[in-house]
Amino acid sequence: MADRGMNERIRRLRRISTTTPAHIDLERAKIETDFYRENEGKYSTPVMRAMVLKEYFSRKTLYLGDDELIVGEKGKDPQASPTFPEICTHTVEDMKIMDARDLVSFKVTDEDIALQEKEIIPFWKGKSTREKLLARMTDEWKTAYAAGMFTEFMEQRGPGHTCGGDRIWTHGYLDYKQEIQDAIDRLDYMNDPEALDKFEELTAMSIDCDAICILGERYHKLALEKAAEEKDPQRKKELEQIAANCAVVPAHKPQTYWQALQAYWFTHLAVTTELNPWDAFSPGRLDQHLFPFYEADTEAGILDDEHALELLECLWVKFYNQPAPVKVGVTLKESGTYTDFANINTGGITPEGKNGVNAVSYLILDCMDEMQLVQPNSNVQISKKTPQKFLKRACEISRKGWGQPAFYNTDELVQELMNAGKTVDDARCGGSSGCVETGCWGKEAYILTGYLNIPKIFQLTLYDGYDTCTEQQLGLHTGNAQDFQTFEELWNAFEKQMKYFVDMKIRGNNVIEKIFAEELPAPFLSIVTDDCIQNGKDYNAGGARYNTRYIQGVGIGTVTDCAAAIKYNVFDQKKFTMAELLKAMEADFQGFDDIYSMVHDKSPKYGNDDDYADDIMKEIFDLYHDTITGRPTVCGGTYHIDMLPTTCHVYFGDVILATPNGRKAHKPVSEGISPEKSADVNGPTAVIKSCAKMDHIATGGTLLNQKFTPGVVAGEAGLDNMANLIRSYFAMDGHHIQFNVVDRQTLLDAQAHPEEYQDLIVRVAGYSDYFKNLDKQLQDEIIERTEQSFE
Repeated sequence: MADRGMNERIRRLRRISTTTPAHIDLERAKIETDFYRENEGKYSTPVMRAMVLKEYFSRKTLYLGDDELIVGEKGKDPQASPTFPEICTHTVEDMKIMDARDLVSFKVTDEDIALQEKEIIPFWKGKSTREKLLARMTDEWKTAYAAGMFTEFMEQRGPGHTCGGDRIWTHGYLDYKQEIQDAIDRLDYMNDPEALDKFEELTAMSIDCDAICILGERYHKLALEKAAEEKDPQRKKELEQIAANCAVVPAHKPQTYWQALQAYWFTHLAVTTELNPWDAFSPGRLDQHLFPFYEADTEAGILDDEHALELLECLWVKFYNQPAPVKVGVTLKESGTYTDFANINTGGITPEGKNGVNAVSYLILDCMDEMQLVQPNSNVQISKKTPQKFLKRACEISRKGWGQPAFYNTDELVQELMNAGKTVDDARCGGSSGCVETGCWGKEAYILTGYLNIPKIFQLTLYDGYDTCTEQQLGLHTGNAQDFQTFEELWNAFEKQMKYFVDMKIRGNNVIEKIFAEELPAPFLSIVTDDCIQNGKDYNAGGARYNTRYIQGVGIGTVTDCAAAIKYNVFDQKKFTMAELLKAMEADFQGFDDIYSMVHDKSPKYGNDDDYADDIMKEIFDLYHDTITGRPTVCGGTYHIDMLPTTCHVYFGDVILATPNGRKAHKPVSEGISPEKSADVNGPTAVIKSCAKMDHIATGGTLLNQKFTPGVVAGEAGLDNMANLIRSYFAMDGHHIQFNVVDRQTLLDAQAHPEEYQDLIVRVAGYSDYFKNLDKQLQDEIIERTEQSFE
């Protein structure tokens, strides 16, 4: 790994972070298991959860590394990954696989395995939510899940996926504790049948305030101890300031820029330690939160841009120190990365609707440019009011070819949120987190529930609901495609299959949501999410001001081209029959060169500003949207959709044989709302015109990847072309766009000689990752993406 960072301190911190292997840390699991064993049945469920966090923060091993200015780790040290046996109790075999696998491995010691086998597994057997939720799913759900019709996010993680709002920057946890006590004092036991439940939840929140304050106090004492022993006067002064910071935060609201960063980091650790919400907690509009502290400190003469940037780079290292919690099985396939999806938003607009770019915005751009870390995930929000200077600076960084920042359309984001029922004031305080998903930061529980394999639903429609890959009847009996006389008959069958699998998914979701609401509340996350305290209700139980559940659609490009190929060749032009096409598909197009050429090269394709294909895309999108959007959840929320894949487009493609568009068996399906690889042949302007025909405002986020060779975006003209493409797409209400700037030959060489490309970073889906960390299928998919040109 190349040494990067503004000074030697940062380079040393970054070197430790990037060279330390990710490893399992069972300290949390051990402390939690011991506490449950000793106290099971003594407390209500929410209080028990809070007591576990308090016990862990009271006893966990503290890490304060040399050079650190921001303190705190989720585990014992950098790259430690605590486990969450209450959610998913890994088997001994799981742990051995984690240790041995070539990609996204986690080092596991013999002592870890012995502890897991002798203490963790026996206690949690039959108690983990993974076991409970799978036991409550129907046979049809289990069969469809195993066949890759959809995935389930909560199978190995807790609900989360949200951002902090303004209050975590303006409140200390003693302030929260007083608010909680006031809410307890207001409980009406005479008229509110839920008063006792609210008391238990609020009590749990109060305990969690104590927990984070204990962590801060322990770091205060540790920093003082280290300062007393320190011989170097400069480091001694730094340790004393760290101690002083921890004497203020998190108990009290931050007073300085440095304290604000430390306060956020303590909150981040508490949220992500409580219940494993990978697609992790994020600071939201970091530049706007920090700017008042930056402005006051610079005016007071205690902060300059060099130190402000240094502290940001220390925070970047902290984010990178936290690998995503361990995953196995399907969950690993849908998100095969160490990245924990903390997403830094920069720019956009203020709560008053004015340009939100400030001096800290440019410092954050400099930080991401200098650090070039795949985590945190960094983006810029671009509105009509965003200065061109800011946009072009972001484009300068993007064209360096490491996949960040991504670009989001602030004006469209606000419309999305208002379309989903938020007030304009709350919508302006929102944006994207995770990959591309939209929410009102600090005010909304917007929870991803899993991916839906839209191309496979279409594929089953061709075979009367039968899955040719697993050789099982998965769907409804809606007729065989060769018997359909019109495209409308095929479409009607597709509609029925879509509703069938969406209903199956939502039924399962409702059961799972209830399990988490009742058995695994998240009282700490509830503290920092508006209205949970006021409502006396948990984040996982609908306590937030807004409650949204997302189902993520995958493969819109693939399924569009499949439907277009059939409509155009079989029903409109009658170039071959459906029976002939099915034979060709069953042979993986071997020996059917003519049919392959017609469907792969000579049929209308989405991504070319061709209304024939794009109109079909809109119909498929509308079907998906209308089948899901607005449906109620069991805890008072509403279902919405977004369009993103993480790495699931590779997994979903692997469980589908050859498709009508000429895609070969087991190849990845299209990612996000991007066109199929090599299908978009009319340039990037045509791509954005096709994509803009989708109703982005009706979603909770869409993801568009574009790929350029470095020469295409070189020089001032290349920079202008990038910026103009973004502005044009956003003027058409596009949600998001991101770029890979790398040539095919470089990727091929990196695939053949990974040891020579240790630092090569690419944009995968809504995140960046090291090319060497991707499996070959995903590497091939990125290599095969169309290289666009502005000519």
